[in-house]
Amino acid sequence: MKKSGSILKNSSSRRRFLQNGMVAAGAATIGTGLLSGSLSAFAQGADDSGGELSRGDASILRFLTAAEILEADLWEQYWELSSAAGIAHRGDFASKINPSTGKAPVGTGGNLPYTTALQLLDSDMPQYIVDNTDDEFSHTNFLFAYLESKGVNTADLNLLVGPHFRTIPGSTATGSANKGRLTNLTKLTVDTSFWSRYRSGNTNPDLGDTGFIQAVPSLNVGQHTAIPRTDTDAHNSDLIKAIAFTAGFHFAFIEQGGTSLYPQLAQRVSNAEVLRILLSIGPSEAMHFQVWHDKAGNANAGNPPLTVSDPINSSTVTFVDLTVPTGNDAVDELLEANLIMPEPCPFLNRSFPVCSIVRPTETVGAAMGVVKAFTADGLFIGQTGEFMQLLNDLATDADKARRQ
Repeated sequence: MKKSGSILKNSSSRRRFLQNGMVAAGAATIGTGLLSGSLSAFAQGADDSGGELSRGDASILRFLTAAEILEADLWEQYWELSSAAGIAHRGDFASKINPSTGKAPVGTGGNLPYTTALQLLDSDMPQYIVDNTDDEFSHTNFLFAYLESKGVNTADLNLLVGPHFRTIPGSTATGSANKGRLTNLTKLTVDTSFWSRYRSGNTNPDLGDTGFIQAVPSLNVGQHTAIPRTDTDAHNSDLIKAIAFTAGFHFAFIEQGGTSLYPQLAQRVSNAEVLRILLSIGPSEAMHFQVWHDKAGNANAGNPPLTVSDPINSSTVTFVDLTVPTGNDAVDELLEANLIMPEPCPFLNRSFPVCSIVRPTETVGAAMGVVKAFTADGLFIGQTGEFMQLLNDLATDADKARRQ
């Protein structure tokens, strides 16, 4: 991580950072970013009070908004490069608003080699990516508006939605908007253990179980790009396949996190309406996860193992055909490509019958768990110390929340 001299160790230091260096945009200017200069009354009032909500409920919603901002940024990158089939020009986003710009997205034309490689997973991949991006934009915009309707301060969230932290270089390949990003997609270490975690019938991370088998072990070692960095990447036939397959598993990794996060934090909220919000958005994340979980299973289907070396990241990845049994029944059950419904597993206590559930849903440390998982994934490579301290502070506040 790039280090910085400004350390935001707690809520009070975060407020000082907001007051000394930034003017946060108000409700009427969401998506237009931040202006430097003298303090606005909005920034001067920056604090962690919950307005009309309890402090805990506000902290939970503020962290979820931050998580959705991060998702909106990474999905925007995927969408830009996967729209070559014309999806971007059919009006899908005509009435939608990108939270980082305050405007409807404009189609880029996409990257044809990348889109074609993604369609090896499913011919409808461009449409699904558009839909997922649309959903994350909507989650961000709704949560922002709801917080502000309740008088909750969103000054630090505007730091995330504005341009201040969007300094990570993204793709320069055809189709990319070629602008600063909030998240990194070119140096990822993708944890694919969700694959066996959801297929296991006798283990549950909430009960302390660990050691889940990786679907693609080499993706969890070294750094891998999930988007073409340049047109050179896009026109290397084996490399662009590996990049698209990496993206497919990364889609599922991202969305399984949201699938757990909403029910985890819902157990800590106090207000019935806030609970309704979490119980309504959370299932849409689960829908995303199941779609991507299914599509990732098609990576390299019907082909011998694909091994590709990336000279830029000095990494190697191997994709095998997960539709072909290995001959080891215990392993095959955990790796089977089309076993995408959550297998019943122990829940609450091993004395109860097994039950098909989202896992994990343990609420202790849930928000910080997401920050740690995203950090280990490499999403924040290139970000500043201020960014990491801000995100850690938001997560700490959310994890302190208690049902009243």
